[in-house]
Amino acid sequence: MNAMNDPARAGDATEAALPLTIARPFRLQWEPAQNAHVLLYPEGMVKLNQSAGEILKRCDGTRDMAALIAELEQAFNTTGLGAEVRAFIADAHTRGWLE
Repeated sequence: MNAMNDPARAGDATEAALPLTIARPFRLQWEPAQNAHVLLYPEGMVKLNQSAGEILKRCDGTRDMAALIAELEQAFNTTGLGAEVRAFIADAHTRGWLE
């Protein structure tokens, strides 16, 4: 899919340039007992699948959307992850996981 025609990007050019950061009160950490990354918060924990963990561990306030996607594509030696990453980030924002 052409990123220019991606509806998930419509109207969010400014937001895409902002650094992605885990929102308070959430805290991301590797949980050996779960063999997965988890988001901890006062009321509980969200166990993340591998893809979600790989994305969220890079949301440390140093990367915008473009840098995040580029780093993931390089790390996994692939291309075309943009639409899926943007969809996950949008969902994470909706859930309040990201600032």
